[in-house]
Amino acid sequence: MNDSANAVSDEAAELTPKPANQPDDGCIREHNGKICIYTDGYWIRYYAPPPNTMAEKRALIFSLQRRVFHHTEQGINSPGWRMEISRKYYESETDPVRKRVKAAMLAGSLFNRATDIFSSVVDLAENGVEVAEDNPLMQQCADCFMEALKLGKEVKHFSGEEGVDELWGEPFKAFSMPTDKFFQSRYVKLAQTFRAIDEVIDRMNQVFSKVDGFEDVLPLLEELREASKTEVETMRRDEAIYDVWPRYVAAKEALSTFKPCGLDSSKHGLRYWEDGLRLIVMGRDVVSYLAGVRVPMPVTTSNYMANCDLYEQNGSLDKEFSIPDQCFVPS
Repeated sequence: MNDSANAVSDEAAELTPKPANQPDDGCIREHNGKICIYTDGYWIRYYAPPPNTMAEKRALIFSLQRRVFHHTEQGINSPGWRMEISRKYYESETDPVRKRVKAAMLAGSLFNRATDIFSSVVDLAENGVEVAEDNPLMQQCADCFMEALKLGKEVKHFSGEEGVDELWGEPFKAFSMPTDKFFQSRYVKLAQTFRAIDEVIDRMNQVFSKVDGFEDVLPLLEELREASKTEVETMRRDEAIYDVWPRYVAAKEALSTFKPCGLDSSKHGLRYWEDGLRLIVMGRDVVSYLAGVRVPMPVTTSNYMANCDLYEQNGSLDKEFSIPDQCFVPS
């Protein structure tokens, strides 16, 4: 689409009247028994941002640090004091696959170094030593966060499906932005995550509403939709987590133990239903990944949609295990 067409499209979007009952983004009010904020088409559980103090920023960054390393590949949580050692091995590596992993390890070291520096600055402030924003320590902290963000593009989700570099941007945002602005940006990401979950569940509903014997999975999918969104929006420090987390786990387990009914024992039919069950578990895992990272995962989502298309078209997921022609010896 050219620039003029884009301009017309944008102008048309601006002229499209908002439905009379649709609230404005940022509207905060009670919804379904909880205080929510309306963002990008979704009501999301609202938490008032903490005070914009150094101590609160440190607590927020520590929380983000735990989340980053929990949801990314193993072996990259390299301590900050080993940053220069990590850099040496990264810069000397020539194999592209190994260099990617060493880039991830360096990103981990940089992230931990930045967190170490910022924590020390907060300790100084709490002991009455003022550290200005233009202090070399603060600049070094910012530089480490920025380089970690750049190298974070090489870090993969623990599933191996794709990178989750958006996770690496959040600590820098928490460091550089006022806490209220940071929380606003998080609600946008949560709304995007809600939409990704809806896309996956909607596609699963489309597929399995047409498969005989799988009718009983449809309400389980709806429960996973609601339980996972509630898990996404709920902070761990909220007492509500004691209801939210068990519901979410139970929803995932229900899909894991689901068995279709009324199946015949034909070999062709069994493969169809076996692959259907595999597709359900794959979809459950994608929703679980989204709920964990709380940011969209477009590659993972797209790959799952492709598997849904394959199952609908062929009645199986055989293509996933197909062997390339070049592997066969010519007869």
